[in-house]
This record gives sequence, structure tokens and C-alpha cells, in this order.
Amino acid sequence: MGSLILMIIGLAVMAAGYSFYSKYLARRVYKLNESFVTPAHELKDGVDFVPTNKFILWGHHFTSVAGAAPIVGPAIAVIWGWLPALLWVTLGTVFFAGMHDLGTLWASTRNKGRSIGALSARYIGKRGANLFLVVIFLVLLMVIAAFAVVIKNLLISTPGAVIPVWGAIVVALLVGVAVYRLRWNLLPVTVVGVIVLYALIVVGDKMPVVLPASTLGMTPATFWIVALFVYGAIASLLPVWVLLQPRDYINGVQLFVGLILLFGSVLLATLFSATPPNIVAPAINMNVPDGTPSMIPLLFVTIACGAISGFHGMVASGTTSKQLDKETDARFVGYFGAVGEGLLSLGTILAVIGGFKSVAEWNEIYSSFGAAGVNAFVEGGANLMQNGIGLPASLSATVLATMAVLFAATTMDTGMRLLRFVVQEAGEAFKLKIGKYPATLIVVVLGLGLTFSQGLGGEGGLRIWPLFGTTNQLMASLSLSIIAVILIRKGRNPIAALIPLVIIFVMAFWAAIAQLGSFMNPSDPDWMLFALDAIVIVASVWVAIEAVTAMRKARNMVPEAEDADVELSSAREDA
Repeated sequence: MGSLILMIIGLAVMAAGYSFYSKYLARRVYKLNESFVTPAHELKDGVDFVPTNKFILWGHHFTSVAGAAPIVGPAIAVIWGWLPALLWVTLGTVFFAGMHDLGTLWASTRNKGRSIGALSARYIGKRGANLFLVVIFLVLLMVIAAFAVVIKNLLISTPGAVIPVWGAIVVALLVGVAVYRLRWNLLPVTVVGVIVLYALIVVGDKMPVVLPASTLGMTPATFWIVALFVYGAIASLLPVWVLLQPRDYINGVQLFVGLILLFGSVLLATLFSATPPNIVAPAINMNVPDGTPSMIPLLFVTIACGAISGFHGMVASGTTSKQLDKETDARFVGYFGAVGEGLLSLGTILAVIGGFKSVAEWNEIYSSFGAAGVNAFVEGGANLMQNGIGLPASLSATVLATMAVLFAATTMDTGMRLLRFVVQEAGEAFKLKIGKYPATLIVVVLGLGLTFSQGLGGEGGLRIWPLFGTTNQLMASLSLSIIAVILIRKGRNPIAALIPLVIIFVMAFWAAIAQLGSFMNPSDPDWMLFALDAIVIVASVWVAIEAVTAMRKARNMVPEAEDADVELSSAREDA
């Protein structure tokens, strides 16, 4: 009954968080107001600013923030034991991620849909904002390069996922036309779209696509990476309603169905299977393999997405805030979006601690730090689904691999759109006006350059991945500092932001310092990672100091009127 009990506890904690804590945040901390005119209406342009049904927007936000990281992170972190991973995923989702995601969405919505980088300029000063952009740029570059490699690896290792992954793009385009041009009812469109997606998974399992040794003069690895960047560039330039929104929405529903299948498999396998999913991993691993770093602070940066993630703030303020129909929708879109990712991390933990037959098999997979990852999730989850709902192992693996690829792909194309915004914002800082096409070209060149920097197999895409967790978490703490400044300036209690801010900054900064030493290993120094880590540390400390100064100033300012934003927005609407 172990896996089932852990599943019930995890689901109960997250359900309670959404039912009670998110309601407290929405009513008492952020004071969401349905009459506030959101940027989607005030600045509506049909391209980036588009008022959107909250369920469709939730799908976009959820799948954009839930890339491969909430699978990879927990799958690796279980090496320290399932208990620390479970506690950080559940409590981190409820008190850290939900607060952060809802907060950045609210802050951006109250400031004309400005990105978190632009908000830093307004609330903590231009000096801090320029350094903030450096951190944002590095996080986004890591995301698009690393996720391209993760997707490429899955398309090669699980060829049954090729047809459903690329077929999902066609389905999304049709869903967008049906909803926005033909004005069909959302529910039947959703049902048909999800059925088609799962039909594609069945077809893909029966007709796996294995590329020949040379495709257009490229190896399969090189071809898939180039194809992904071409797709990402096109997707990032199209109006959001054409592909981004419908793709993320229909994928979000399909992926949620996948999670239901995974959780249902745990339930059914426990109650009815002759081989119930016993927990083979230790609660706290006292015999970690040699070379495994200390759990504190590395746990808090290894599991980033799935507990709290700075990347979420970039998505919330970069694209989601521009599509929010009503401010009160932010609770469902932002907080429940974080819960959705927490559920994915919970499912990953269940798969990698209860999806294997024996302790010996688990120890073999976790023979070294970082050895487990997406493949451990796919293998363990497939075993659970085969025992629980009777899906053949091959089809189960295709379902889960498709889930992982679709999560990573939607994050990659959103990341490219956001990085294009950052390039344009950086141009403005130097008095240069960079159009969206040149900015996108810069993003593609930089992303491909990093990905292929160590070889045409894409080895360079994962080179700076060790810095992702620390940089991402420092980014989250800096976003929370902006939220705290805004709350103080409005005369509200910032404690809900300050507690996670302090904890995550200390852990991430500690981890960054520890990594700095590891990159200086005399036998194998990595000067590039050392330099990037040093830049991130200096930038983060500087921005933190600027943020603390801004908080002190805000405490001495006259609090802004509670309804100032609403009155100002209403005046604009009347005009």
C-alpha cells in the first residue's frame, strides 16, 4: 500500500493548497479584482495580447512551464531518498511555487503585461534590472538548448513518439481554427482533439519512425535538433491563437489525462494486481553512491520545476499575463498551473520508486548521481501502467515518452518567444530597435551555437545544464523580491513572499558557491561554467542588495491606494 498512500498524501496536500491557500492569496494578499481591465483587453492586438478563455490559458501556462525539468529533477533527486523529494515537491508547490506563479502573473497584469525584467527596472532600479536581464537570458538559453537535446534523445530512443509529437502540431492548428475562427464550442473540440492525440499515440506505437543514418546530409541527432529550432522559431513568431494557445491547451488536457492514467495505475495495481507497486527506494538513502553531492542544498536546486522555478515567472509575465481575460482567472491559471506541474513531479516520484521490481534493480539504475532521468520515469511509469491498467509495456512507454516530449517542446517554443523578448529589451537598453524577425534569428543562432558547441550530436546543449537549477532558483528568489516590493508599496503584508524568498535564495546561493568550487577541479577545470557561475553569483547578489534597498524605501513611502490600479484602468477603458 506504500505507493498508494504516498499518492493520496501528495494529492491531498496539493488539493488543500489550491482550495485554501490559493484562495487566501487571491483574496487577502493579491486582492484580485474582476473589474480590473487586463492588458489583454487594454492592449489587445490579436498577436500577443489576446483575451483568452481561462481553461485554454491554463493549458498554455501549464504546459509551457512544465517541461522536462519536473521529470528530470525528481527522478534524479530520489537518490537521496523518496521522503525529502516528496516533502519538497508537495510543500514547495503549495507554499512556494503557487505563491510565486500567481504573484508574477498578478504583478505583470497590474503593469500592462510587462515582463519580470521590465518590472525589476520599475521596482528595484535600472542597475539591478540590467543584471536581472543577464540571469533571465542565461536561464532561457539553457532551457531552449537543453530541452532540444532532451527531445532529440527521446525521439531517437522512443521512435513510437515521433508521429504523435509532430502530429500534435497539426491537431493544434485545427483546434485553433475551430475555436477562434469557426467559434465552435470548446468542450466537443477538446474531446475530439484529445481522442485524435491518443489515436496518434497508438499509430505511433505501431509505426515507429527511425531516421536513416543520413537525412538531408545530417545524422538523426543533428536533424532533429535543427528541425526543433526551425519549428520553435516559426511557433514563436505566429500569433498566439494560431498555434501556441491551442497546442498548449490540447497538450495540457492530453497530458493531464496521462497523469490520470498514471495515478489510476497506482491505485488499480495496488488493489487488484498480483504484483502491486511496492516502494523499492529508501525513504532516506544513507548509502548514496560515491560522488553524490550533499542533499542540502542540492535537493532544492535539483528539483526546481515541480517545487518552484524562476522560469515560471518569465512565462507568467512574458506571455500568460498578456492573455488573461479577467484578473480573477489568475488564481486558476497561475496557482493551479503550479499545482499541475507539482502533480507531474509527484507522478515521477511514484514511477521511479515503485515502478521497478526490486531494490537491486533500483540500485542499478541509481548507481551514480545523475544516471536516472527521463528514461527512468518512462521505464518505471510504463511498468506501473502495464500492471495497473493493462496497457502493453511498449504502448505505455510511448504514452509517457510522448508526454515528456510534449512538455519539453511546449516549453522550448515558449522559451524561444520569451528569449526573443529579452533580446529586444536588451536592444532597447542600448538604444537599438530590434525587430521580431532579427531578434528571433539571434535566438536561433545563439541556441544552435550552444547546442552544437561540443559536437553535432548536441552535446553542448547539456554543457551548462548543471547551472540551470541554481540559476533558475536564484531567478525565482529575485522574482519574489519584486513581488515583496510591490506588496509593501501597496501597504500589504509581504510575509507570504518573504519566507519562500529567504529560503530559496539561501539554498540557491549556497548551491552556486558549492558548484563554483566543483568547476575549479584541478584535474578537470571547466572555465566556461566557472565564469558563468561567477557572473550569476555577482548578478544575483547585486540584484538582491538592490531589492532589499527598494523594500526599505517602500516601507517609508505612502501606501498606494488599494483601488488605484482599478480606477486608472477603468479610466483608460472609458477613454
